[in-house]
Amino acid sequence: MSNELSRTPSGDRIHIGFFGLRNAGKSSLVNAVAGQALSIVSDIKGTTTDPVKKAMELLPLGPVLLIDTPGLDDEGELGALRVERAMDALEQCDAAVLVVDGAIGFQRRDRDFLERLKRENLPYFIAYTKSDLFSASPGAPDDVCNTCNTLYVSARSGQGIEELKKRLALLCQKEESGRRIVGDLLQAGDLAVLVTPIDASAPKGRLILPQVQTIRDILDSRAACLVTQTEQLPGLLKNLSKPPKLVITDSQDFYQVKNIIPEELPLTSFSILMARYKGILETCAAGASRLSDLRDGDAVLISEGCTHHRQCQDIGTVKLPAWIRNFTGIKNPRFQFTSGGEFPRDLSPYALIIHCGACMLGEREARSRLRRAREQNISFTNYGVAIAYMNGILERSLRPLGMKIKNKSERRESETGEI
Repeated sequence: MSNELSRTPSGDRIHIGFFGLRNAGKSSLVNAVAGQALSIVSDIKGTTTDPVKKAMELLPLGPVLLIDTPGLDDEGELGALRVERAMDALEQCDAAVLVVDGAIGFQRRDRDFLERLKRENLPYFIAYTKSDLFSASPGAPDDVCNTCNTLYVSARSGQGIEELKKRLALLCQKEESGRRIVGDLLQAGDLAVLVTPIDASAPKGRLILPQVQTIRDILDSRAACLVTQTEQLPGLLKNLSKPPKLVITDSQDFYQVKNIIPEELPLTSFSILMARYKGILETCAAGASRLSDLRDGDAVLISEGCTHHRQCQDIGTVKLPAWIRNFTGIKNPRFQFTSGGEFPRDLSPYALIIHCGACMLGEREARSRLRRAREQNISFTNYGVAIAYMNGILERSLRPLGMKIKNKSERRESETGEI
């Protein structure tokens, strides 16, 4: 079982962050919950300088990702950067544990952070550490937290650790969004054709994560799928006794695939399906039209949620910029690139953000990046939606999902409305 859990994508794990002041006992508590020395523990303030993550199973919840963060009260220029990293980690979390030094009690910055958790409507829990060092309960002031979930724990003695795990599992029980990657579009016995080109940028010996997740979702729906490369697609369709219910392609082959299959055959892409799965497709579809308004001097941020070795024909840094130049006619657009956890807080320099499918990001982090763009009035779309738009088939690729392209005022509302 543990081997299977280790393969659960981080984007599909529930993210639980541990936050608090320096030396509150965050790292010791994370180590105790994880059952191993994940984080370095020291009496020196500021030992944790970057978020540390650990994938594990938390029964009865299932696969989770624990995140140990720098202290919220870190000082100086470097300290401010560490606090910023902690806040970045918060945007990834589905739930938070506010770790308070039980020997000292609730502090002003604990109060400030708790208020932020309330504003963001994020499930949280207060853990008072070092319970072996005090006898009286140091509970939070009633005006700050009169009904919240609290527990007194000791990483040294083990007191309260098992109870903490149980309560975290209950805290993190999320309402199912009901979103599927593609399974809700298919019925038992339906056939989907998946076009997965194997080129220089394809990972050796395996399929990329969105393709694997899509296949699994199809099988969970008791439907069937055929996987092929673009060159073999015409022959495969010819040999089928009846048309497939849906064709799903890698976005970078939209141009070839749209010319191979008939107009009436439903067509979409893995990237578009991932945007739908993460709950950001409506805004991505609205933001794609910004491509038509780009001018010389505009900057475009192309961002990926994971890090990987860049190939000579990398879609993010090579193919997309070339397609945008060709579509817009702009000879010297300015492109900037980020990957992994790197995503700018200040997005004002950009006219447009084009994000990957976000398969490695949790839903909360994907929506947080989109929200950041909305708050700064920056158009936001993703790879698949942008490529479909530039190929003139965005409406066609949204149709199988029950969506249509909105008019200008509706698009603006989708870009700026609440998530």
